[in-house]
Amino acid sequence: MEAIKIIYEFVFPDGKSHVSKVRINAQTLDQELDGGRLLPEWTLLNFHQCPNCPLNPTTTPHCPVAVNLVKLVNDTGDLHSYDEVEVRITTPERTISGITTAQRGISSLLGLTMATSACPHTSYLKPMARFHLPFASEEETLFRATSMYLLAQYYLYKQGGAADLELEGLNDIYKNLQIINNSLAERLRAASDQDAAVNAIILLDLFAKAFPYCIEESMEEIRYLFTAFLNFHDSFGKKKA
Repeated sequence: MEAIKIIYEFVFPDGKSHVSKVRINAQTLDQELDGGRLLPEWTLLNFHQCPNCPLNPTTTPHCPVAVNLVKLVNDTGDLHSYDEVEVRITTPERTISGITTAQRGISSLLGLTMATSACPHTSYLKPMARFHLPFASEEETLFRATSMYLLAQYYLYKQGGAADLELEGLNDIYKNLQIINNSLAERLRAASDQDAAVNAIILLDLFAKAFPYCIEESMEEIRYLFTAFLNFHDSFGKKKA
């Protein structure tokens, strides 16, 4: 299968631009990286290693997320957080563009980069990476994350497992992401003189921090979207007895 290609282009008012290309293996959803690169010290697993990291430096010398971030830092390391920029994102399905700050554009690219790494904690986000939605609002992200998780529970149930309809596992996923974001911020401070990448991870972390504590309330706020389903017994239109 041909790799999935996603292109981020940052276009500044003076006409200058930065382009960052991401290639994702269509089967594994891992980012495909150029081989033979020298990896900087800040990518070592034991450099600000996440407290919840299940990996061992002996068998995995480099942090999988940090390895993915090298190209992002090289591409965007000279950008300032509040630089005004037009960001154009081209995916196999569509092109999306918007006028925003450099940190928000990088935050979107950063989320994609983390999700397509081999980190055991971020691998749960691969389905969202496959259907990447740049600049998603909190409500959109809530919808996508919960839909993804519940679809995973369907597949788990179909293969004989117990489905988690209370979303407890999803809460755990986002609590682990908070820990990862904190450690990644320390890595990025060592990787770049500019603040855009660090502030980008902070933007991601704001949602990760809020998610476990507001999920039930937020789910109720979008309940109205499913009125048609709630009024019928099943999707074939049989009314409840």
